[in-house]
Amino acid sequence: MYILKLFVTGTTPRSLKAIANLRAICQEHLLGRYELQVVDLYQQPELARENKLVAAPTLIKSLPNPIRRVIGDMSDTAEVLAGLDISLRERHVSRTDA
Repeated sequence: MYILKLFVTGTTPRSLKAIANLRAICQEHLLGRYELQVVDLYQQPELARENKLVAAPTLIKSLPNPIRRVIGDMSDTAEVLAGLDISLRERHVSRTDA
């Protein structure tokens, strides 16, 4: 199970794009194997410091280990998958199981 948190700044176009892109990636490559929480840093600014964020949007994968971070609008699928540490084998399995 992948545990993901996407930190965004309100409903800016960049934030909305990151949310949509990440949801699409998860649906295609991690269907049924992920939990995604979207955190608005305008609503919970203390979480930026607690999570040592330097930019938004930022995606943090807390499980499975190791913890990984991806910064940006999540538009580069290959970069996001690499950032999530998803192997080619896992990508193939998730596509054929869906």
